[in-house]
Amino acid sequence: MEALTLTTEMIAVLCVLGFTMFLFVSEILRVDLSAVLVMVLLGGLSYVPGLGNIADVSNLFVGFSSNAVISIIAVMIIGAGLDKTGLMNKVAAVILKYGGSTEARIIPIISGTVGFISSFMQNVGAAALFLPVVSRISARTGLSLSRLLMPMGFVAILGGTMTMVGSSPMILLNDLIVTSNVDLPEGAKMQTFGLFAPLPVGIALIITGILYFVVFGRWVLPSESKRDNAASGQSVAEYLKNTYGLKSDLVEVIVPEGNILVGQTLEDIMDAHHLYIIGTYYAGQKVIAPRTETEILTPCRLAILGRQKVIQEICDIYGLEVRPALEHFAEDFAPTKAGVAEIVVRPGASIIGKTANDLGFRRTYGMSLIAIHRGEDTMSHVETGEHESTRIGKIELQAGDTLVVHSPWEFLSRAKKDTNFVVVTSDFPEEELRPKKVGWALLFFAIALGLVLFTDVRLSLALLVGAVGMIVSRVLSMDEAYRAVGWNTVFLLASLIPLGMAVQNTGTAAWIAQNVITLLDGWPIWALQAGVAILATAFTLVMSNVGATVLLVPLAVSIATAAGGDPAIFALTVAISTSNSFLIPTHQVNALIMGPAGYKVVDFLRAGGVMTILFLIVSQVVMYFVY
Repeated sequence: MEALTLTTEMIAVLCVLGFTMFLFVSEILRVDLSAVLVMVLLGGLSYVPGLGNIADVSNLFVGFSSNAVISIIAVMIIGAGLDKTGLMNKVAAVILKYGGSTEARIIPIISGTVGFISSFMQNVGAAALFLPVVSRISARTGLSLSRLLMPMGFVAILGGTMTMVGSSPMILLNDLIVTSNVDLPEGAKMQTFGLFAPLPVGIALIITGILYFVVFGRWVLPSESKRDNAASGQSVAEYLKNTYGLKSDLVEVIVPEGNILVGQTLEDIMDAHHLYIIGTYYAGQKVIAPRTETEILTPCRLAILGRQKVIQEICDIYGLEVRPALEHFAEDFAPTKAGVAEIVVRPGASIIGKTANDLGFRRTYGMSLIAIHRGEDTMSHVETGEHESTRIGKIELQAGDTLVVHSPWEFLSRAKKDTNFVVVTSDFPEEELRPKKVGWALLFFAIALGLVLFTDVRLSLALLVGAVGMIVSRVLSMDEAYRAVGWNTVFLLASLIPLGMAVQNTGTAAWIAQNVITLLDGWPIWALQAGVAILATAFTLVMSNVGATVLLVPLAVSIATAAGGDPAIFALTVAISTSNSFLIPTHQVNALIMGPAGYKVVDFLRAGGVMTILFLIVSQVVMYFVY
């Protein structure tokens, strides 16, 4: 192989690489803005005499139409479509049923599931599909999104090493082996790998990743998320206490078969015990803001708002069971779906002079009236110690009354159109779920997945089939599809692609690889293999994993042949190690989760640094003993 000489263009590319790393680590600018700046810088340098080959200006923006970026856009839309049908709520509910509300149990379930899925589809696709699920779980458990997304994202990347279709480098590997065989003597030609050939390495890496976050997560993960919550993020009890001084709790209670409360109405119980029942569950039917004249049928569950101590005393008297946390009602009272809001009675409203009972408030508006704030006074049905219990359902409403309600967000959206009210609460997700569209959503998801797994259709096109199908079938509107795309992620990835191309096209990557190979000359085979793994890890941080694989597989085969090692194992080492991309948010999955969780580059350096070392050690040890 002819020795490469360091050129002016290579020096310029190395300087841009150093500048990029400085911007990412220092975070003087947002990382997506830094990426755009680097892209513009490359374009400008291409006009400097002697540096014309750094970037092809006519292809400078090709990243925005790249297979990876279009695939991410499509999978975000598919994920939003599945979420819009309420399907992701059900998935979140299942995970919470078995995982509870602790990190130590939720992280393995989420990460293990995503890791398995990403072994058969692109890891960024698996991560994007589970992003809404993790968001739901965060809202329902109170766990910070930043504590959950990084484990999910990292294990999604690791899952791509389980099979030969889990990531682009693994898909590409057998083709590169066939190409490399042309230059090998007959007895040294390599066999291509079967679908599950890398399975031992992938399983070991996934287990390592999950254990890493379960054991060391408290130290390496950010303590709080920087994201803006869709809703206030406060529980009903927190909101009432912080805003109105109403000390109350939201409790789920089981009324057993044949209990003495059978036949009594909700109004009877609320009036007698200063409680507020805002949800019922009986015979598989759940009702939020049930009618006050509803009779108790057993066995059932009630969602009760009141003082925990009072609720417990009454339950002891009537033989009811207080659950330690919301179970059947957890999703309904999650901040993403419902919450406390304030609406004001308009002057001249037709409801002035009428009571909530007269209006059939729950039946008419789908909301539970918790309190009425009038002037300096707050009247509530719940006795709190600071406020006496008042039968607010029998109070005549006046112009200017602020009604404190608990409402599903969809009903609050309807209240905005009601001429009787002014909805004061504005920061809530005006989301309309479309459960009737779940069939269409699943159909187009299955079509996209089938095209990815069982055909040679380009990944981006296969995923776009599913995305466009969801829009055409009206699972999502076009505007909702636009809003579903994380454009900061798109610009981050698309703007870094020209840098990867410059590293490869100017020969900078080949020059670095050649010098590393010279440095490794004479080392034992296991050390050479480890060196190749480290080199692949470094390359995938600054260029696409596909580009790193295409560049390094032939070099790794040459090293193995010269040293008497197995060239196929060296080639597999490259394909696996290009998934070792945790230090900075240049991998598509890392870029995807960075915005929603509010991560900084330093968060990836802290958690990803250890993960990178663990990846190298575990992958090399398993390959040494298994292969």
